[in-house]
Amino acid sequence: MAHTHKHRTETLNRAFTIGIVLNLLFVGMEFGAGVYFNSLGLISDAGHNLSDVIGLALALMAFRLSDLHAPPCYTYGFKKSTVLASLFNAVILFVAVGFIIRESVEKFFEPQEVDGCGIAFVAGVGVLINGLTAWLFVKDKNKDLNIKGAYLHMAADALVSVGVLISGLAIRYTSWYLIDPLIGLIVALVIIYSTWGLLRDSVRLSLDAVPTGTNLVDIENTCLSIDSVRGIHHLHIWAISTTETALTAHIVVNEVSEMESVKKRIKEDLGKLGISHVTLETELPNSACGGMECRSHFQRRTFAG
Repeated sequence: MAHTHKHRTETLNRAFTIGIVLNLLFVGMEFGAGVYFNSLGLISDAGHNLSDVIGLALALMAFRLSDLHAPPCYTYGFKKSTVLASLFNAVILFVAVGFIIRESVEKFFEPQEVDGCGIAFVAGVGVLINGLTAWLFVKDKNKDLNIKGAYLHMAADALVSVGVLISGLAIRYTSWYLIDPLIGLIVALVIIYSTWGLLRDSVRLSLDAVPTGTNLVDIENTCLSIDSVRGIHHLHIWAISTTETALTAHIVVNEVSEMESVKKRIKEDLGKLGISHVTLETELPNSACGGMECRSHFQRRTFAG
């Protein structure tokens, strides 16, 4: 297990490093070409790519922090930094959207001549670099929200570059220069669409909501399906990081002798559902751990069963 984790860490570190270097070089090239060819599509996409470089750097930093040994006061270590990086990454992208929309609207009223061939060439390079970077994260994109964010950004960038390439060719053969700011607006819409889910999930995890993909009802039913369990209350499920989920709960059992076996069974069952950190407190039916609130919840669950 430790060997697998170490291999995954090395692979992702390499993927992030390659992605950051390639995209940073491309940002410089694209921005310079945008200024030279007077293309808002290239300049806005360069700004978007720069925000992605920052996002990749934040994700890499959070990924490395999550594995560091933390001071005793950080009882879960720095694992939550991956959630914060995902949230900050989404916010950066929405700021970039505001800039792109403003510049595109202004250029609609003052269209300027641009070099279609130059735009198409630079965008073609962007398709290759963004596509390659997205491919580096495709294997782990469904295992970690942070990795998913990096993958979505780079995949969206590749699609945007395809759009810019097409616009360059269209400008070359039609001389319709309004295509350039139009592509800028399309870039903004693509970013909003691809980033909204990341922002929503990051905010949810930041507020310790039940992680997306974890079904609260399934968790309750899994616990209540055990014959010895009479009820469950004070159930809390939250994300320690973008890959680890924690759970705490009070479990009501029939007899004292059943407590340890019930805890062991529940932890095994929840582990199969992807919940790795489980803390349980077992009680007898007549215990008053939380007054009427606990008892009413227990009765409601028992009646429902």
